[in-house]
Amino acid sequence: MERFRMIFQYFQSSSESVMNGICGLLALASVKMYTSFDFSCPCLPQYNMAYGLGVMFIPPVILFLCGLILNRQSLVMLEEWRRPQGRRKKDLAVIRYMCSSIMQRAMVAPVVWIVVTLLDGKCLICAFSSSMDPEKFVGFANASPVQVQQLLAKVPCKDNELLRNSTSRKAVSRYLRCCSQALGWSILLILIIAAFLACWLRPCFNQAALLQARHWSNYIDIEQKIFEETCCEHSRLFAHKCVLHFFESMRKEIKLHSFSLPREGEGAEGEEYPLRGITDQNQVNKLLKTWYYEKPPLDVSQATQR
Repeated sequence: MERFRMIFQYFQSSSESVMNGICGLLALASVKMYTSFDFSCPCLPQYNMAYGLGVMFIPPVILFLCGLILNRQSLVMLEEWRRPQGRRKKDLAVIRYMCSSIMQRAMVAPVVWIVVTLLDGKCLICAFSSSMDPEKFVGFANASPVQVQQLLAKVPCKDNELLRNSTSRKAVSRYLRCCSQALGWSILLILIIAAFLACWLRPCFNQAALLQARHWSNYIDIEQKIFEETCCEHSRLFAHKCVLHFFESMRKEIKLHSFSLPREGEGAEGEEYPLRGITDQNQVNKLLKTWYYEKPPLDVSQATQR
């Protein structure tokens, strides 16, 4: 369990290479999920659109939320945005940079899912087959409006006996698939052009501000991790101190049972310095409260002089 926790924390780090790898894995997982998914349209006028659009847009929402959960900077950004002003001012440019970075990575897998579903065409055929104009296709002239709606709703079902060899069903299916693929390729082209322009136009903007935002966003994440590690170390030493104090107070009872205790000070070497004088629960709570409400300013000049 401890090893799994360490691996999970590693993949939650703010390293761009790790986060890009997670985004790539989510994108591949979305493609694998869709290819292994057994798409079965209900072929009913009142359910086709809900089912088709649900398959197209609900999994992207789930993948988007997974991308936010796996990105450690999501929680760091929320904490930085919600924390009190304190002794350290909040830089909105850093928060905007972190939000942009988080959203870009979290949107990769959902966009891949939507593009794949559009290129496949099954979802769009299922969703909009009932909405097609029957006058544009031959074979529906002799049917009543209710029958036309039922026949159009059964277009995605290839195994239907009435429409198995129908040219009208093939025409509607081909038309919707062409529209779906055209939309998918258009979205893919727009995204590629947007990425190309963002890559080539970025040097035209203020690079110093971008470097500052990137630097301090990384700093906030690293500072939070170091603080958590320091708190864990202090918790371990504090618990060790409390346990030793408990056994020290129980020395008489333990001696009656012929147990041996370590001598006073034995095994506790180096404990006083990490504890830094914090010896009770109220002091720990006050320290954590002070860290949250009054974070120290980003100035180490005094410490350097000392």
